[in-house]
Amino acid sequence: MRSNTPSLAPGFTLFPSLKPLHTTLFFHQIFVLILTFLAYASFHASRKPPSIVKSVLGPTVQTNSTSNDTGWAPFNGPEGTHRLGELDLAFLTSYAIGMYFAGHVGDRIDLRLFLVFGMMGSGILTIIFGFGYWFDVHLLGYFIGVQVICGVFQSIGWPCVVSVVGNWFGKEKRGLIMGVWTSHTSVGNIIGSVVASGVLEFGWGWSFLVPGILIIVVGILVFCFLVVSPDDLGFEMMASGKEIEMSLGEENVANLEKAESEEAGLLENKDSDSLAAIGFLEAWRLPGVAPFSFCLFFSKLVAYTFLYWLPFYIRHTAIAGVHLSHKTAGILSTIFDIGGVLGGVLAGFISDVIDARAVTSVTFLLLSIPALILYRIYGSVSMVTNIGLMFISGLLVNGPYSLITTAVAADLGTQDLIKGNSRALATVTAIIDGTGSVGAALGPLLAGYVSTRGWNSVFLMLIFAIFFASIFLVCVAKTEIGRMVSEEKELGSSVTAR
Repeated sequence: MRSNTPSLAPGFTLFPSLKPLHTTLFFHQIFVLILTFLAYASFHASRKPPSIVKSVLGPTVQTNSTSNDTGWAPFNGPEGTHRLGELDLAFLTSYAIGMYFAGHVGDRIDLRLFLVFGMMGSGILTIIFGFGYWFDVHLLGYFIGVQVICGVFQSIGWPCVVSVVGNWFGKEKRGLIMGVWTSHTSVGNIIGSVVASGVLEFGWGWSFLVPGILIIVVGILVFCFLVVSPDDLGFEMMASGKEIEMSLGEENVANLEKAESEEAGLLENKDSDSLAAIGFLEAWRLPGVAPFSFCLFFSKLVAYTFLYWLPFYIRHTAIAGVHLSHKTAGILSTIFDIGGVLGGVLAGFISDVIDARAVTSVTFLLLSIPALILYRIYGSVSMVTNIGLMFISGLLVNGPYSLITTAVAADLGTQDLIKGNSRALATVTAIIDGTGSVGAALGPLLAGYVSTRGWNSVFLMLIFAIFFASIFLVCVAKTEIGRMVSEEKELGSSVTAR
């Protein structure tokens, strides 16, 4: 996704030493990786405050402490958890809908400016939500309206950063590279949790104000220094073939040259490209797209339920007979995301080694079922068991979620059946991520309603969701296993023949 007339980031005028004459292609690849990592981490950091302040806004919990929590209308009544769930639904529904359109808009304008627009809007709306504290706002419509608009701005982030990284990096070891890079999701959650929890004692409005300012500051850095594509720095004209081979490898050089040639042809024949673009229903019929999309629907339902409700659950569950403070519960919930960082990297690495994305995903999903059961039963026994089981749960739940949203989506969008179609990847990614985002919207809403029946019911809902997620990948995993067995037999036959 690139603008036809990209503008060079102003930071390169302020710091001429960053220009290609003084730097290498590899330097800029790492620089872009870091910038996009920080950008999307800040997006997630600004999403975290609602989950941190739930226990302050919502119905009070009876504890042995001297806390004077009274909640915040309209979230502190008997149906307070329902209202909090509806707040999550408002944000995630607009986010899911926005995901289907953001990529197509990004195709037509400068990705750097579009990404900055999303970051600035997200920061401002996050701050406006926090203003409800200082202006003593108690209107449900105000909070839902802010969340709906914020969800639209937040949906801009993912298509932009994925496209930029795709411009700079080839396909080799995609699972591992994407697994490391997509830890920005968990890192952002951790930063958001720590920051929002740290300032919560001064008033819940600060938990929105600080993360909102953070994403705006990172947005300024992105505006000043992000380069959308190597072409924008003239690497294809000034770098020798030898230098590019050292950075990308001969196979990726050929792929890059082929992609540039195809892009030039597509720009010259824009009308014919629109007619030839892969259709929405046609993309659904591509091998693997539907199974992975529905798997992500249930995987994201589980992951986002933890994202939005884990601090609330920890606050309302006595650990070793003691209810934790709002701040401690928020910080403790980051253990789940720390496990998620390792889970994303591990899932990507394993899937690269065995060359089987579905087998890796199903394995992680099935192992997460007993992990969640153990966390629910024994997580309250002691702080040590709570931390250990929460870490394992985060690792197993976030592993397949991270793998499917990145490496799998890219694999499916570039398979042989649609090779050469410039819009296939965007369409397939939109289908997979958009479907997953619908699940992400439903999970927190259902948790808000189901939690009134008890937390055992919530965990049962999550276990069923994980089971269905794995069921959708059984056929794909079976095909991958059959391919691996065939390859082993062929390898054995060739060795015997020698």
